[in-house]
Amino acid sequence: MSTETLTAGIDHIGLTARDLAATSAFFIDCLGWKKVGEKPDYPAVFVSDGHALVTLWQRTQPDSGVDFDRKANIGLHHLALRAASEAAFETIFERVSSWPGVRVEFAPELLGQGPKRHMMVYEPGGIRIEFDVTPVP
Repeated sequence: MSTETLTAGIDHIGLTARDLAATSAFFIDCLGWKKVGEKPDYPAVFVSDGHALVTLWQRTQPDSGVDFDRKANIGLHHLALRAASEAAFETIFERVSSWPGVRVEFAPELLGQGPKRHMMVYEPGGIRIEFDVTPVP
C-alpha cells in the first residue's frame, strides 16, 4: 500500500448560514473578503480572502433548523482563519467584537503557552470562527 498523499489541500469550505445576507456581510463588509460568485437560485454566495474560498449556503428553513452545537453535531467544530499580521489580528478583534449580532466566546489570549494567540467568535449567523496569529520575532 502506498503512503503517498492522495489529496492536495482544501479546495473550499462550505458553511450553512441561518441568514445568508448577514453571514455574507460579515465576511465581506467586516472582514474585507471579496464576493467571487453567487448562485441566487440555491441560494449561495462564494467569498474569498485570496487564500481561502468559502461557500455560504442559506439554510432551507431559517426559523426551524437546528442551530450549530460544536459538542453534539458531527462535522464542523469551528472555522479557523489566520490573521495576516499582529496588527490585522487586533483590527479583526476590534471589528468583529463590535459587529452587530456577533457573540465573542473569548477575546484574544495565548494559545496554550504561546506565543501564538487566538480568539473565538460566533458570526451573526451562528458559525463559530477562530482567528489566530503567530507573532513574528
